[in-house]
Amino acid sequence: MSMIKKIFQPVSDLWSLVVGLQITGKNFTQSQVTVHYPRQVVDKDVNASYRGPIMLVPHPRNAAKPKCTACMICVPACPSSCITVVKAPVPPITPEQEQAFQEAEARGEEVERPSAPREPIIWINDFSLCSLCGVCVEACPTHCIDFSHDLYSVGTSREAFKHDLLNPFPEALRPEPSQTEEK
Repeated sequence: MSMIKKIFQPVSDLWSLVVGLQITGKNFTQSQVTVHYPRQVVDKDVNASYRGPIMLVPHPRNAAKPKCTACMICVPACPSSCITVVKAPVPPITPEQEQAFQEAEARGEEVERPSAPREPIIWINDFSLCSLCGVCVEACPTHCIDFSHDLYSVGTSREAFKHDLLNPFPEALRPEPSQTEEK
């Protein structure tokens, strides 16, 4: 049995060499992938498959607001602990409102007390800790987290990679608020 292995082992090794050379030959004949940045930019086809920092998907009816409902499932799902989400608080009830609720309940009416809005007030991703595993994207029940296709995420400090996803512009790049004239 060992004599047969000694005969077929070089044949097997030679076959794996041929397969490797076929892959090398195929890639050698393809067009160049390297670009001379900044004179050239990467092709959009490559950009579509790139998994960059996570982003919040905008709400279908209001693109200015995220689709996130602050369910907090992504926070414990993240193995890197790089996601911070804070829910909006329950609005305070004034004593007058509380008295009106109690009177309505005493009359036997159904009372809807105010509940917390289903939206986050803080949504921060620390991209310096993120391993781009995609567990948060898979765990999100409302599909409001997705990978961005941002190839050019650069920074000069760790703080530059703490992305506030509700306010996507850093302080230096934030657009000026429109100035309204006072009359």
